[in-house]
Amino acid sequence: MKHTFVLMLSLTLMSCTSSLKDHSISSPLFDLQTYFDGKITARGIVQDYSNKLTRQFCVDIDASWQENQGRLHETFYFSDGETQVRVWKLQIHPDGQVTGTADDVVGLASGSATGNAFNWQYVLSVPIDDTSYDFFIDDWMYQLDDHHLMNRSYMKKFGVTLAEITLFFSKAPVNVPCEP
Repeated sequence: MKHTFVLMLSLTLMSCTSSLKDHSISSPLFDLQTYFDGKITARGIVQDYSNKLTRQFCVDIDASWQENQGRLHETFYFSDGETQVRVWKLQIHPDGQVTGTADDVVGLASGSATGNAFNWQYVLSVPIDDTSYDFFIDDWMYQLDDHHLMNRSYMKKFGVTLAEITLFFSKAPVNVPCEP
């Protein structure tokens, strides 16, 4: 009986796993260097574990590349008046893998693309009151066309999703920047 339960649980968990190719369609192809180049604006929300909306924000991004080395300067403007800055330093490797660092990222972030999807994973150190907590971030970006990208992020601790972040990026010719 115990072995049957373990087998059923294992099969259930295995059926819940997915790969990057399960999250993509063939076009448009996600191209990190092309999309994240120049000025981009994103608008997003944060929802807690119960799907309650907890924050709203806007991000101004200034991105540039030198060969396969990228720099993304992100300025976050939260609806409660808080402002945060994150500067990503990115590297695209010959096999297409992407790695990156930022001051509030623990260790090395890594990701890869298939079709229109890009999966980016890292550990983010988040200050709460007088303590910093490390959360695993599982980012899923989907390029919709040359000007728009959708992003779903899952913030986890001990494998449990505590928050979901949804962002819509715009690189349209008439880009409306954030209003701090």
